[in-house]
Amino acid sequence: MKLATLPNGTRDGRLAVVSRDLRRAAYADGIAATLQEAIERWDAVAPALQALYDAVNIGRDTVPFDAAQALAPLPRAWQWLDGSAYLSHGELMAKVFKIDNVQGAEPLMYQGISDRFLAPTEDVALPSEEDGIDFEGEFGVITGAVPLGVTPEEALAHVRLVVQINDWSLRVLAPREMKTGFGWVQAKPPCSVAPVAVTPDELGLSWRDGRVHRPLNVWFNGARFGAAEGGAMAFGFHELIAHAARTRNLCAGSIIGSGTVSNDSYRTVGSSCIAERRGIEILDEGAPRTPFMRYGDRVRMEVTLADGGSVFGAIDQRVVPVPR
Repeated sequence: MKLATLPNGTRDGRLAVVSRDLRRAAYADGIAATLQEAIERWDAVAPALQALYDAVNIGRDTVPFDAAQALAPLPRAWQWLDGSAYLSHGELMAKVFKIDNVQGAEPLMYQGISDRFLAPTEDVALPSEEDGIDFEGEFGVITGAVPLGVTPEEALAHVRLVVQINDWSLRVLAPREMKTGFGWVQAKPPCSVAPVAVTPDELGLSWRDGRVHRPLNVWFNGARFGAAEGGAMAFGFHELIAHAARTRNLCAGSIIGSGTVSNDSYRTVGSSCIAERRGIEILDEGAPRTPFMRYGDRVRMEVTLADGGSVFGAIDQRVVPVPR
């Protein structure tokens, strides 16, 4: 099924079930008021949500769905943990900056802002163009409650929904914070999330081995920027969840990210972030040519199935200055 959150004047919005073609919707009133409630009561409410989804897909008692009006599926969450599961991205960055690649036998992961996720078409207000504004396209999963010590073999049973994320980064600020050893704060503004979260079965055969086996299509200022294949994760989401839960329980509604989608063939398929494109230019030409984002620049990200249907809807955002 496909789920979205529509505005109702509250921070957590109103849960809606969306048709497979993203054209129609029905509110989940009487089943679950919010997506967070649905995740926390998943076993109890999933059958009713599925029945409503079946009705929506045949056009029964629906309203038009406007993805441009949607909030992030979870406008705020208890926890956001982002991995770095695409080794080609880390290897390229290490080569460009002449640093040791710290990726080992376990996933890399950091804990980021979770008290707000930006809506998919919301203008992104950032304080300075000089901070190296960059987008990072990735996939994510929303989990149910995950017990401490869950194994990778058990972890996929706790995946409730799959999402598409833009993990904004401020590249000039990141190196300074990395050197402190305390992790990112200023370099990582809130993420944006595509309008619709989907159950794994909506991906069909494109969901296997804990991975989304579809390209993440990225356009920068209207020009095609990348279409890296999502299935190239060195660690699947089951392994990322197990890594996160090694010493803690994960509460229902935790979001786990894949990190920037990247392929070894980045010169052919393109990239999901500007930093990677600049890294390729440094290796091939001796200096970067592609600038980081300026105010007014726009990025769009979308995933489609083989039949051309959009999976999550699109993230389509413009960078703007912080209003004074």
